[in-house]
This record gives sequence, C-alpha cells and structure tokens, in this order.
Amino acid sequence: MDLIVWRHADAGDPEADSASDAGRRLTERGRKQAERMARWLQARLPERYTVLSSPAARARETAEALGAKVRVDARLGPGADVAHCLAALDWPQGPEARSRHVVLVGHQPTLGRLVSLLLSGEEADWSVKKGAVWWLTTREREGRAQVVLRAAISPDLA
Repeated sequence: MDLIVWRHADAGDPEADSASDAGRRLTERGRKQAERMARWLQARLPERYTVLSSPAARARETAEALGAKVRVDARLGPGADVAHCLAALDWPQGPEARSRHVVLVGHQPTLGRLVSLLLSGEEADWSVKKGAVWWLTTREREGRAQVVLRAAISPDLA
C-alpha cells in the first residue's frame, strides 16, 4: 500500500477568520498550493486510487484539487488522534489497503504524528507543512513489513 499523507493547503490565520474552524476555506495562496501539489500527484499516481479527507472545508478543497472522488471521514477531522486515522485507513490490512494507493488529507499535528508512528514506530510531533505531501510505501523485507518514505515535498517545490 502507498499512503500519501497530504496536509491541507493554506487557509489563513484561524484567529483572524470569522468562519468556524471547520468552515475555514483555502486562501488564494492555498488554492494555488493545492493546485500545484495536485498536478505533482496526478503525474505520479496510478489511474486508480482512493482519496480520504477530513470534513473540514479547507481539507476537502485541498483534496478536490485532484479532481477525483473524495470520501469524507469524520475520523480525520481537526484534533483527530492517530488511532482514528489508522481506523479510517483500516491500517494495515483492511479494505483500504486493497486500493494500493490512498491519499489522506488532514491536519496537523495529527498527520505529523501519523507519519512519525509509521516511519519510526514512535508517535512524535513531526512537522508537515501546509500543502505538503509525505508519500509512504509499505513493503516486506526478510518476512517483516516495513514502511518507508518515498517522497516528502512542499508545494513550493512541486
């Protein structure tokens, strides 16, 4: 399974935005970030993949930049814990694994903690920048499952 962890693009300052946190939308900068990263992903994703998104507007807008069907899952919302993300993915061997490529769009600090847990075995506060992608791949080596980093890229480099 390839897991593409994508943090929502720029949605501005939550303190300055009058919308509820869940209703905050992408800024113009955020839309450009999402579009750049979507183009980068489209050039690399296979024809068939699954997109799972937080219900927050900024995450949905980021996911929709791919132009694919987006499945919204409340377990991926702001403040979700890593266990909820793993449950949404049915990690490691649930139905989502059959898709082989899953794009998960969500929030910090959850995504950083998820990436940390999958790569190091320990949950820690790793930074995932707004609009950035961490592409993880599962593989088997000497009879043991491993998760390895395939790519980590921010939208300004996409």
